[in-house]
Amino acid sequence: MEGTMDIDELRALQLDRLRWTLRHAYDNVPAHRRRFDAAGVHPDDCRTLDDLALFPFTTKDDLRAAYPYGTLAVPHDQVRRFHASSGTTGQPTVVGHTARDLDVWADLVARSIRAAGGRPGDKVHVAYGYGLFTGGLGAHYGAERLGCAVIPASGGQSARQVRLIHDLRPDVVMVTPSYMLALVDEFERQGLDPRASSLRVGIFGAEPWTEGMRREIEERLDLDAVDIYGLSEIMGPGVAQEFATTKDGLHVWEDHFLPEIVDPVTGAPLPDGEDGELVLTTLTREAAPMVRYRTRDLTRLMPGTADPRFRRIRRITGRDDDMIILRGVNVFPTQVEEAVLGVPGLAPHFQLHLTRPGRLDEMTVRVEARPDAAGHVRLAAAERLVRELKDGVGVSVSAQVVDPGTLERSAGKLRRVIDDR
Repeated sequence: MEGTMDIDELRALQLDRLRWTLRHAYDNVPAHRRRFDAAGVHPDDCRTLDDLALFPFTTKDDLRAAYPYGTLAVPHDQVRRFHASSGTTGQPTVVGHTARDLDVWADLVARSIRAAGGRPGDKVHVAYGYGLFTGGLGAHYGAERLGCAVIPASGGQSARQVRLIHDLRPDVVMVTPSYMLALVDEFERQGLDPRASSLRVGIFGAEPWTEGMRREIEERLDLDAVDIYGLSEIMGPGVAQEFATTKDGLHVWEDHFLPEIVDPVTGAPLPDGEDGELVLTTLTREAAPMVRYRTRDLTRLMPGTADPRFRRIRRITGRDDDMIILRGVNVFPTQVEEAVLGVPGLAPHFQLHLTRPGRLDEMTVRVEARPDAAGHVRLAAAERLVRELKDGVGVSVSAQVVDPGTLERSAGKLRRVIDDR
């Protein structure tokens, strides 16, 4: 996007691109056409940006039903890459990218890395997983587009990751925040001081995380920890980015994506500033245009700060399908994370184990102790965590403090909840 473009020019560009997207989707994706026709709307009905609310949502179930190629709006010979979701909760979703889609993606990740504090000539350690997951390749090509040297470490092999960071001295790391903390633990296990590493910027995404985790990472690594947002259905990483200069939420790159906030239950549009579910419409995507895609991510829209042209979303605190209802109380894993980070002696590695031994649901928080936490410290920490969750969240749980390194680490998205009900 041209740096001289003002907000009015951006809105005109958005409308032009939105009308193209609606027409492109209607003409070339039968599933979109059926939804538009069922809702009684046509691309020509979009005369202003507000008219987008007339059009039907696209959901993950719609994409699963379209598996594998039902989302494509271009012939197969124009597709240059496919990515897919993990499919761990059902049929995977597959999305294609044209050469231009990949070019735009690289540009937006490059823009994101620069907003985070990366610069041409930096070395970028990419510890997101490569393959069908969008994180590794999305970060990789964006970093190269900015003019950086990429260390394509991928995920796993923590001891090797730390050795690469120590020896190759990258400036930027791109990884999930939970795995970054696992790498910090590995630094210390190897007798290395994490704060003495070469890293000055950490770009973290792919899972919800909190201000408490940001403080933990920054204090233990002496770097700027910033958030990146994306999802494979819309593009991948680089849909929105937090600026290192402000660290106050993620600016959505609105020249390519149109964000809305809706009521998670009714789907009614909500004004900027109100909490709800993030809905995204692609504006330039050729292979798989998405119209009003319900992300299930909970946030709010706010005015831009570091770049006033682009609105911000608050860091994703959770997904409405990640919410745990425990004996009538709504609980998000991020609320537990905040409590864990506030208790001395506890490491920021935990899992929530849900069971139903009788008529009522029960939840056990299994959390690792810090390496220097003695037995009496662990006992006190477990008791305090139970109190904090009762007082702060309003739910009674049990807590189990386990040895460091006991819980399974993940190089991708951390599985926080184990539901055995």
